[in-house]
Amino acid sequence: MPRSGRKLLWKPGTMLYPVPAVLVSCGKPGARPNLITVAWTGVCCTEPPMCTIALRPQRHSFDLIRASGEFVINLTTAAMARAVDWCGVKSGRDVDKFREMKLTPQAAKLVAAPLIAESPVNLECRVREVRELGSHQLFIAEILAVHADPTYFEPKTGYFDLAAARPLCYCHGHYYEMGRYIGKFGFSVEKKRSSKRR
Repeated sequence: MPRSGRKLLWKPGTMLYPVPAVLVSCGKPGARPNLITVAWTGVCCTEPPMCTIALRPQRHSFDLIRASGEFVINLTTAAMARAVDWCGVKSGRDVDKFREMKLTPQAAKLVAAPLIAESPVNLECRVREVRELGSHQLFIAEILAVHADPTYFEPKTGYFDLAAARPLCYCHGHYYEMGRYIGKFGFSVEKKRSSKRR
């Protein structure tokens, strides 16, 4: 229940938070690869695996992605927070973001855009559809390949512990790293193991 007993009514806005703060890498033949910070991204289909990113047409990366039809979503960490923010306020028309932020471009398997080696997870994507929505256009893309840093695999179980990488989130103008663990999917209906009395 709200602490005051009522809620404030705001005008419609983009208040769906928190969201992942990712770096999207892109490029086209003959052009310098670029990075753009994107918070409006998400998955939208399982079979085939698909995702979306929303970009303003004025952004330098918009034309690069329209021309190539490809991009890579690079998940980020708390250690990458400065680079994430910097790549969101600087234009790739003027600077080499990989070089300036000392990030390492790594060849992808199926797309021309590079991966970021420092990212714990990279998703190679190919654009399937672009929708004009208003201030932003939505790129709907198929996920062609996923790269995961073996550092975060638990050897005994094979579990990929992404939380150990301290993933970076964006919440209404501010960055946060992922917080306290609460439970796995389905924990609310999971039967508890009965303990035998001794």
